[in-house]
Amino acid sequence: MEFDYLVIGAGSAGCVVANRLASNDRFSICLIEAGGKDNLPWIHIPVGYFKTMGNPRTDWCYKTQPDTGLNGRSINWPRGKTLGGSSSINGLLYVRGQPEDFEHWRQLGNEGWAWNDVLPYFKKTENWEGASDETRGKGGPIQVSKNRVEKDIVKAWLEAAVNKGYKWTDDYNQESQEGVGFFQMTMANGLRCSAAKAYLSPLKGNKNIEIFTNVQTTKILIEKKVAIGVEVIMGGERKKIRARKEVILCAGAIGSPQLLMLSGLGDQKELSKHGIEPLVHLPGVGKNLQDHLQARPVYKCNASTINVETQSLYKKIGMGVEYFFKRSGPMAMAASLGTGFLRTDNALDTPDIQYHIQPFSADRVEDGPHKFSAFTASVCQLRPESRGHLEIISSNPEDYPKIYPNYLSTKKDCDIMVKAIQITREICQVEPVASLITEEFAPGTSVNLNDYDKTLNWIRDTATTIYHPVGTCKMGKDKSSVVDEKLKVRGVDRLRVVDASIMPTITSGNTNAPTLMIGEKASDLIIKESY
Repeated sequence: MEFDYLVIGAGSAGCVVANRLASNDRFSICLIEAGGKDNLPWIHIPVGYFKTMGNPRTDWCYKTQPDTGLNGRSINWPRGKTLGGSSSINGLLYVRGQPEDFEHWRQLGNEGWAWNDVLPYFKKTENWEGASDETRGKGGPIQVSKNRVEKDIVKAWLEAAVNKGYKWTDDYNQESQEGVGFFQMTMANGLRCSAAKAYLSPLKGNKNIEIFTNVQTTKILIEKKVAIGVEVIMGGERKKIRARKEVILCAGAIGSPQLLMLSGLGDQKELSKHGIEPLVHLPGVGKNLQDHLQARPVYKCNASTINVETQSLYKKIGMGVEYFFKRSGPMAMAASLGTGFLRTDNALDTPDIQYHIQPFSADRVEDGPHKFSAFTASVCQLRPESRGHLEIISSNPEDYPKIYPNYLSTKKDCDIMVKAIQITREICQVEPVASLITEEFAPGTSVNLNDYDKTLNWIRDTATTIYHPVGTCKMGKDKSSVVDEKLKVRGVDRLRVVDASIMPTITSGNTNAPTLMIGEKASDLIIKESY
């Protein structure tokens, strides 16, 4: 089997690249996905992430190593294992980040990645249903919708934040992100708009693209430092697929560095330990791992929330009927309804924390909601200093790598998270939300938030990922960079990485929208170089 381009991984970026290349009749493309087709109904129902996260059919079900920053806990790290990747199991939340994020990328030496360079690609990917202006896109593949589900408790929290003195924003995806408001989401007509739905569905009938599912790529084939194809497991057999032009790795922040290392690209000493012949010494592969850590204060309340609404069979039937006929109601709800991008210090130029206000509460999403009415005021630090890494444990591609997030390993990260919890309690003591709260369930009033150590210890005991791993094949010019500004792997020809792993620093918010943008920009780079 031979194609012009091999795209490895049908996640957010991989779907974009496959679509844009297949739109050119000059090319033949093969898109290879280790997961299955996205035909599980729960993928397309917005609230279905309760059923897809932790489900081995749709989730790789990674787990981290015990982390000192989490008091020795190991936590689940969901990653999408289906067409659309994590865009098929995520919370549907659409956040570009701050213009300053991309200005910083440019300051690190990455030419072509400043805000004005990437804005056209954000616009190209989206079909924003809100008002037209020069910063928002119309007519793109990804449907970006306004919130349509109203919950009194969420509205009350947002109003309390404004009464506390924080700004209101109708659109945090403008050039100023700051303020509280409602989330925008990747949804159309009450259905999830995943990268697969947006970018792969229109390709049905295209003769120049082949899409393989349930086919795991085990190795990139490299001869004389040129990528010539990949080895895969297809139908239980190992086969080779060749690339006439390029191999484009879009396997995500865990899969992409793992595949590079299995192919001989990584730290020379680490590869040799596992009997892998080092082809190019790239010590940065698997390093620079970043993620958003969320602390999850929970408040019991006397307002109606998803917790109690899902306990009644009668109400469940009513939700199903409403969704079936109207594509509305709780089943058309994203993971969070309200958000806030706030500063923990007024001296800061831009927000450094983000809220996810959820009209439900749970110990883990996979376990379902608590039995009492409550809401969650999840908060995360937007730009953590802590850096983790991945390690492969063998040369077997089916062995998951070890994940070391290294959360809360710097004092600044600890300080910001403690301050964020203090801000959360302060907002919840302001009307109109204060009179709806019956009890602070977590951390609980027994935790004195003026006691730094006790507050930090509660965070370490309970915080978890908000599903945004990035950075493990970082773009840059220093010795630890893995790809250059055109996303070409250093030291190897005809090989690129195009996914969230190339981010040198994590963006200020949910990472799906920036990953789609990376796919759009990379597609342009590839097509321009093909002529």
